[in-house]
Amino acid sequence: MSDSTSSCSNGSHPSDCEILEGYRTRVRERMQEKPSDEERLLLAKAEPIRLLLLDVDGVLTDGSLLYTEDGIEAKAFNTQDGLGIRLVQRCKIDVGIITARSSNLVQRRAEELTMKYISQGGGNKYEAFKTIIAQAGLKPYQVCYMGDDWIDLGLLSRVGLAACPANAVSEVKGICHMVTDRSGGFGAVRQVCDLLVRAKGVQDSLLQEFLC
Repeated sequence: MSDSTSSCSNGSHPSDCEILEGYRTRVRERMQEKPSDEERLLLAKAEPIRLLLLDVDGVLTDGSLLYTEDGIEAKAFNTQDGLGIRLVQRCKIDVGIITARSSNLVQRRAEELTMKYISQGGGNKYEAFKTIIAQAGLKPYQVCYMGDDWIDLGLLSRVGLAACPANAVSEVKGICHMVTDRSGGFGAVRQVCDLLVRAKGVQDSLLQEFLC
C-alpha cells in the first residue's frame, strides 16, 4: 500500500513527485521569460565578473553596531546572503571583503564562507582594492563591488559592476549600476549573487540540484 510521500500515484492530494515537477516547471517558465532592457544591461556587465567584493556594515549587515555592557561587539549576518556567496563561488567567482573597520566577527564570517580576500581596518578602500586585484591578476571591469556610503564612492566608480543596497545613501545610489530592492543585512547581497549566477548561465542547473 503506497501513500503520497512514496509514489507519484494519482489521488486527492498531489504527491511529492507531482509537487517537485510543478516546481521544476515554474523554474523552466521563469528562465524562459525575456529580461527587460535594464536587466540585459546588468547581465552584460555581470558576465565578465570574476571577483565579488563586499563592504560589511550596511551591506552584509544592517549597519547596526551592537555592544554588550562588557563592550563585546555583536553583528547579525543573513543566511540567504551566505548561500548566495556559496553559489557565486560555485561559478568560479572569488569573494572578498573590504571594510574600514576591524572585527573578529567579520574575520570569522569570512572564514566560514571561505572568502579569498579579507581587508579590514584600512582607511583607503581603493588602495586595498588595487592590492587585491593585483594578487588576483584581474582588471577592474572583472570586479563587482557593493557598498553603501560615501567611503565606497571612489571604489564603486572604478569597478565593472557597482552595486548598493536599498539603504545606501543617495550619492551612492546615483553612481551604481544596480540598486537592490532589499536593504543590507536583509538579503541585498543575495540579490547581487543571483544576478551573477544568472549572468554565468548556471542558475537553472544550480537550482535543479536543490530540487532533487
